[in-house]
Amino acid sequence: MGVPSDEVIQIQHPDAADDPTVVTVSCSDKTGLGCDLCRVVLLFGLNILKGDMSTDGRWCYIVLWVVPRRRGRGPMAWDLLKERLVELCPAAAPFGFDSSYLEPDDLAPAAPQVFLLKFCCFDRMGLLHDVTRVLCEMELTIRRVKVSTTPDGRVMDLFFITDARELLHTKNRREEAYEKLQSVLGDSVTSCEIDSATEDMSSCIQASALLSPHVLEQMFDIDLIEGQLSHSRSNSCLSVTMDNSLSPVHTLIQIQCVDYKGLVYDIMRTLKDCSIQISYGRFYAGQKGRCELDLFAVQSDGKKILDQQKQRMLCSRIRMELLRPLRVALVDRGPDMELLVANPVEVSGKGRPLVFYDITLALKNLHKRIFLAEIGRHVVDDREWEVYRVHLGEHDHELSCSARSKIVDGVMNMLMGWD
Repeated sequence: MGVPSDEVIQIQHPDAADDPTVVTVSCSDKTGLGCDLCRVVLLFGLNILKGDMSTDGRWCYIVLWVVPRRRGRGPMAWDLLKERLVELCPAAAPFGFDSSYLEPDDLAPAAPQVFLLKFCCFDRMGLLHDVTRVLCEMELTIRRVKVSTTPDGRVMDLFFITDARELLHTKNRREEAYEKLQSVLGDSVTSCEIDSATEDMSSCIQASALLSPHVLEQMFDIDLIEGQLSHSRSNSCLSVTMDNSLSPVHTLIQIQCVDYKGLVYDIMRTLKDCSIQISYGRFYAGQKGRCELDLFAVQSDGKKILDQQKQRMLCSRIRMELLRPLRVALVDRGPDMELLVANPVEVSGKGRPLVFYDITLALKNLHKRIFLAEIGRHVVDDREWEVYRVHLGEHDHELSCSARSKIVDGVMNMLMGWD
């Protein structure tokens, strides 16, 4: 006892190909578990069609009905998904013991080892996305990237990566990576190396060029964003309300909104960051792209949310997170056009997965070359953001308003799963 069994996760496959797969989680509870589970489901390319969750504070029971987002991406790695979900579940406490003593919430996991992937080859359309796809399929997480293109059409790419399997220090794992990268880099590759990142190299993961005041205003000014969203379709369909009359011990949070990729994760992330705990929740995505959520919740002290100001602040925060879960902007940077995407970072330090994958795929579909790219973290108004900066080159500097909107919309639609 005390060791997670793989039976805490059960995956039931449907009889019909178009029906959802049912993922059942039954394990000891911990703060933010629902958020962590939804993040892994999102990472594996699954949409949540329906969900039920309940907990008494010690044991939780979660059922998710999921479907793959895109067909034709190869077989789904269900066994690997199960393995990753099991790793998130706390150890079951022996009878009569409190599981919180086994796994304290404030015990931070050890930082993963950072490696530097460096390669040089001739550039081509979609190269960066193809490399990103290989890294994602191998469970190599991109922490930071530096991409540069020389005048003669060669690229020198630096990826700071970590390995979810913790095997990249071994010869076999590196040879597997070299082989799969070679398949997308082709014969033009002149060098490809993976080495452990030194302390100085790792420190540059946190370093990043400052954002200009214009960019800060365009991407993070709440009043400006609310004005832009006031007439949007998403805003007209969004409703967030709270009710304390239906339960003697819980506040009911009711949400109606437009469905998008990562919706449940964004709600779980927001509530986790606001120290709101869900005792019972139900989620349902309708046929017309609308979603309904009923969440019976309490504060971190176990009490209802009675303070009117706290209710207004939480409703406002949820509304903003659902209307603009990511920020996308296209700005001038000297002779170049720069695409910026801001991804909110959880209090735990994690951000939404596969953002760089979606950005590079959208630009590949739009036939846009990437000349420079980098990932950095910035703190804006006491919130941390992961900011992706992509230079599209001087040929795109004089794009029309409609052409610029096409790029922004294409990237946003890919991120939101509306492609």
